[in-house]
Amino acid sequence: MRLKNKVAIITGAAQGIGLATALKFAHEGAIVVVCDLRQAGVDEAVAACRAEGAQAAGHVVNVTDRASVDAMVAAVRAQFGRIDVLVNNAGITQDARLQKMSLAQFDAVIDVNLRGVFHCAQAVCGTMIEQGEGVILNASSVVGVYGNFGQTNYAATKAGVIGFTKTWSRELGPKGIRVNAVAPGFVETPILATVPEKVLQAMREDVPLKRLGRPHEIANVYAFLASDEASYINGTVIEVGGGMTV
Repeated sequence: MRLKNKVAIITGAAQGIGLATALKFAHEGAIVVVCDLRQAGVDEAVAACRAEGAQAAGHVVNVTDRASVDAMVAAVRAQFGRIDVLVNNAGITQDARLQKMSLAQFDAVIDVNLRGVFHCAQAVCGTMIEQGEGVILNASSVVGVYGNFGQTNYAATKAGVIGFTKTWSRELGPKGIRVNAVAPGFVETPILATVPEKVLQAMREDVPLKRLGRPHEIANVYAFLASDEASYINGTVIEVGGGMTV
């Protein structure tokens, strides 16, 4: 068990990549803290982690609300005494071309995908500094590296997350804290549920492996980066996209 007894907070953990990551961490022996917006989703994810034999707790958290984040972190500290890993996974999309994107669409994505990552990292870093160790893992995207049609707001946030990762790795590395990012390609998650099959097929054709990614394939990378096997990896962005950017 690569993550035995490590206390890991995972945001956006009720579905998709977040849920797959929570289950992978549970399987690897972590104490999993599930965070998401809906109580029902949180409860289901906690139950699934416990079914893997892990200790798990759940919190309804809005990452755009600093008070909500701080309350969760305080509760985790009170219950478990430490925080070893943060997976900043929570994110949304609200796509539109530049000339048609509303300010509301732009602001909503910035608030969750960028400000939310900042809130969570800042809320846990004090605990990790006190411990002299910790791991922060941020969800970027290949879109943040290469851009994507109709995703001005999303691409900006995912590029910003890379900036966070590079900066925090320099600031927190001397404190024993590793900070890395994962940049998935197109992955079969609920976010793609509304995409027409014709578009999905075109996306598959763009990937040398000729398929979309699966949530557990991203979770595997998070688990590796959270483990001691990645003890000298800091400030990196690992693309997990099936070769789509080759």
